[in-house]
Amino acid sequence: MEHDEKVYVPDTSAILSGALREAVAQGRLAGRILIPVYVLNYFEEQARRGISAGVSGVRELNLLRDVADSMPEVVELEYVYELPVSLRGLRDLNPDLVCRLTAVENGGVLVTCDELSARVARALGVEVELLPPRGGAEFFLDKLFGPDTMSVHLKEGAKPYAKKGVPGQWTFVSLRDQPLTREEMEDYVRQVFEMVKTSGSSAFVEYEGTGVTIVQLGLYRIVITKPPFSDGIEITATRPVARLRLEDYNLPKKLIERLEKQAEGILIAGAPGMGKTTFAQALAEYYYRKGKVVKTIESPRDMHLPADITQYSRNYATSEEIHDVLLLSRPDYTFFDEMRDTKDFELYADLRLAGVGMVGVVHATSPIDAVQRFIGRVELGMIPSIIDTVIYVKHGRVEKVYSLETTVKIPHGLKEEDLARPVVVVRDFMTGEPEYELYVFGERTFVVPVKRGGTGKVSIEGYKMKNALEKALFKMLGDGGYELVIDENESLVVIKVPVDGFNYLAGKPRRKLERIARRYGYTLEIRPSF
Repeated sequence: MEHDEKVYVPDTSAILSGALREAVAQGRLAGRILIPVYVLNYFEEQARRGISAGVSGVRELNLLRDVADSMPEVVELEYVYELPVSLRGLRDLNPDLVCRLTAVENGGVLVTCDELSARVARALGVEVELLPPRGGAEFFLDKLFGPDTMSVHLKEGAKPYAKKGVPGQWTFVSLRDQPLTREEMEDYVRQVFEMVKTSGSSAFVEYEGTGVTIVQLGLYRIVITKPPFSDGIEITATRPVARLRLEDYNLPKKLIERLEKQAEGILIAGAPGMGKTTFAQALAEYYYRKGKVVKTIESPRDMHLPADITQYSRNYATSEEIHDVLLLSRPDYTFFDEMRDTKDFELYADLRLAGVGMVGVVHATSPIDAVQRFIGRVELGMIPSIIDTVIYVKHGRVEKVYSLETTVKIPHGLKEEDLARPVVVVRDFMTGEPEYELYVFGERTFVVPVKRGGTGKVSIEGYKMKNALEKALFKMLGDGGYELVIDENESLVVIKVPVDGFNYLAGKPRRKLERIARRYGYTLEIRPSF
């Protein structure tokens, strides 16, 4: 090869996207290709930390070596071991800066897929070869997603599956009989990063850690995991199958009026995949159409809303920063999607108490579970000031609505007047009937169903027994996961627990619980709850 041929220096965008390899293979680039060893070391370091871009970069450089070795008369691939003079002795360098200055020192052409990098290089007087994104092959998710596909689940060594249907009514469908290979999965990861680089503001990496990457790519939310976080490369991609307006839910007029005029502390609850976020999205657009200023807090940002609704990422700011921004921007409603840990609930409570209308989305298997998520995180008496409406979504429709209020009364089922205390009453919003009462006795918070078996009246002996059983169950099972039902007519107490807890209690612990019940004159039964 003649040494007076052109010298090319690719940056990370050209390498990661595969556009450099494709241009070499098609003969569009001919000459010497210089790659700083610093870039290879950078990819290696990223790969060892489990970051997907590093793995893809190392893989692309190996494939580029194979192409160059097969075409020695066209291209010559060389590695540059010395850093540019102006960067020697510095640490934690930007690899694209290293590539740019290497092109300057060697009189080379910078090869990139990034328009901003191209403009910066031209400002330095460097010749630029701006490569278009790799063409030809259709993006793999576009091929795997159909009109009724909710999510796609891919893992090396396993068959690919898709979840098809609508929230609450879906089935798992195998997409092919052959398991996915590691090479296929690595190619899929590379395609994701290529699309992120070339799709503009509609695509971004939401979070990247050791072995975990979360990407928002247009309508797709993509979660990539790999060793050491997972036992193999796995990709889970979701996409909304429906975009509904609030009017499509056919909500009662009474509920619509509450949402418009009174509700300012709303919880949208439901099990995973039941349509919580879809309903929240419809409600946000409804408020926006009513002339309200709406903002969202998401992690990741996967709600698809009008451009006038600003979406904040929980991953890129602290709770204090989000708090300050929202108070200064003064929204009428803030939607907090996917509230998970204590800091999320505390931020929700803090903003609500500051006067911001809040709509939180939480995972819950029953409507009352959504309220219980706040117990222990805020004072019980403050809960109705923070939450005034709970909307439970199941199978894509609103199944239950609760309203909350605080009153001073004797808790349901107790008789003695000196037991009166502040009680949070949870009512069915549509009927006004109380369904649960929350109150503090001693150091414990009790969530008591109002409509349960028996006479509804519990004697003082029954209350003492219940308190003793609660303490014993707390030591055995922890806080929650069981239900106590006392029937005074039959002198019977029933403990309902999930199957795993039932199997445990049915053994040796049962005798201790029976002794407690007999001490107060009751018979004890343990039943599994499903």
